Amino acid sequence: MVRQAMIRYRAPRAPWMERLPRGVERRRPRDYDEWRTLRRWGMLPDWEPEPPGYLLRMARERARLSQRALAERLGVTQQAVAQAERWDANPTVAFLRRWARACGADLAIALPSR
Repeated sequence: MVRQAMIRYRAPRAPWMERLPRGVERRRPRDYDEWRTLRRWGMLPDWEPEPPGYLLRMARERARLSQRALAERLGVTQQAVAQAERWDANPTVAFLRRWARACGADLAIALPSR
């Protein structure tokens, strides 16, 4: 029987991971409270992305809406609102617009220039 060499799996790296300082790597996302506090203090590292889900949660909290109240305004379930507020959420621009309107906020999307 011939033994095959084990191949070590390497997960694909996100583009922003290339900008990390050497020796620094987050193995898991920050929880919302830690992220919000660091952002308020201006201490989030430049290389760390702003997760859309956390920005949506901030807008909802500023509007003083519960997940259920916002869900009713959006015409979705409370679970859909909770899922949209996660670190790894990937909402559409149309959904972001509806969310902002429901929270009484303005939506501005800026694309970085080279």
